Amino acid sequence: MSFSRINSSAATLTKNRTEGSVVPASGMCVTCVDGCIGMCEIGKSAYRGHEVIYPQPFGVITTAGEKAYPVDYSHFNIMGTAAGAQGIEANSDTAIFPAVKLEVRLGHDKGLKFRYPWIIPGLGSTNIAKNNWEGLAIGSALAGTGLTIGENVAGMDPEAIIKNGRVVDTADLKRRVHLYKSYQRDGYGAIIVQANIEDTRLGVQEYAIEKLGVECVELKWGQGAKSIGGEVKISSLAKAQMLHERGYIVLPDPTDPTVIHAYEHGAFKEFERHSRVGMVTEESFARRVEELRAAGAKHIFLKTGAYRPADLARAIAFASKCRLDLLTVDGAGGGTGMSPWRMMNEWGVPPVELHSLLYAYAQRLAEQGQYVPALAVAGGFTFEDQIFKGLALGAPFVKLVGMARSPLAAAMVGKTIGRAIEEGQLPVYVERFGRSRDEIFVTATELRRQLGAEAFETLPPGALGLYTYYERLAQGLRQLMAGSRKFDVEYISRDDLAALTHEASEISGIPHVMDVDKAEVNSILGAPKCVSAF
Repeated sequence: MSFSRINSSAATLTKNRTEGSVVPASGMCVTCVDGCIGMCEIGKSAYRGHEVIYPQPFGVITTAGEKAYPVDYSHFNIMGTAAGAQGIEANSDTAIFPAVKLEVRLGHDKGLKFRYPWIIPGLGSTNIAKNNWEGLAIGSALAGTGLTIGENVAGMDPEAIIKNGRVVDTADLKRRVHLYKSYQRDGYGAIIVQANIEDTRLGVQEYAIEKLGVECVELKWGQGAKSIGGEVKISSLAKAQMLHERGYIVLPDPTDPTVIHAYEHGAFKEFERHSRVGMVTEESFARRVEELRAAGAKHIFLKTGAYRPADLARAIAFASKCRLDLLTVDGAGGGTGMSPWRMMNEWGVPPVELHSLLYAYAQRLAEQGQYVPALAVAGGFTFEDQIFKGLALGAPFVKLVGMARSPLAAAMVGKTIGRAIEEGQLPVYVERFGRSRDEIFVTATELRRQLGAEAFETLPPGALGLYTYYERLAQGLRQLMAGSRKFDVEYISRDDLAALTHEASEISGIPHVMDVDKAEVNSILGAPKCVSAF
């Protein structure tokens, strides 16, 4: 059985000529015909070369790998119970799902509070993030959850002012921070500024702390989508040259006269901007943490990707020694910007395996009496059942689930509906709910009451889309938790899961469904007298 799909994908705008008859190992048509125009990835690579490495079209899509891993979160089920309640009185009149508490407090000082146990781990300099930032920032702030400004935002900003190699003013980063903080309510949530190598060299986090009032910053080792640095495409020669001057890797060289001539004559239409890969050492990591604390950072996070197990061990060990506030671990396969397509599918440790290792390493530190930072897991999470499973698999250490593609999708849909309302072009599928924002967005009435009519009218529809999506997740999660009789997220535990396959059980340490509650069953029924009685 092949877990991978090769040589044809909607992500690369390619397909096989003989779609019903394909060689599994190579992905090629069983009969490759001389005269084919080249619709598959091999064929398209014959005339567009390296451009086909990346999902297309850039700037208006998010992409995630389509490899089917042997084990994923669907291989676990949530266990409910008919007895008792945790976190509330065991009374049918009080133990109702709306009473479930989802608020999370985290950080070395418990100084961060989120209304919901999830966070957007990092949306950076890609067009898709920039063009939807209003919805993402305002929706997240209203919901009281965390939002991370990803890498390269300041460096990519044409209006940023850089003196002596350091950022002294920005337009885009300032706008992103301000949008979130302007709608933040009662101190819930957090806006986090992430940094990679280029950002650190430019002093982006120091600028964000000192000039923008940012209290949370994040160091970035990587992400689940790829094992190299951040990448985007640039359609402007002038911007490509600006980024080259600022120290980024830009391909092809936008200062080369031959390249300039080729671009101006239409031989290619986009440059690639690449970030450098990091070189992690414990000494440099600890030094950078101290620099950020000296600059005024109140909370410091670390995000790492789907690297090999030794790197995960380094991440949690360094985070422990430096007493970081949050460690986010992103499993293979996800992606929101521009990542090499084959790399997105074929590198790294998949989410269930990576998160199971994370739990084991955290447990080892805890048993040694070491500080364990709050953990967040990411990698393809979209709905409340997956959020529950992510929290349970890593309990009690995992406090948040990271999601990026799904919140971005909700914000994009909200924005699109808002535009359709203005243009009077609502599709029938949506129009059946109404023709105004108040009729279509189910949270509109409550938000209008909370914010007041004037403030509500200024909300971008993308924010309504994200907020409403989050409201659905919250209610769905409360229902699942009530079914497990867990009325506060702090009570979610690994006992709330059962593995549906023996392989999933072996990887995670979660009991197979046929082994769950064996001791309790025996105490209720008495020990079995024969093996066949389970």
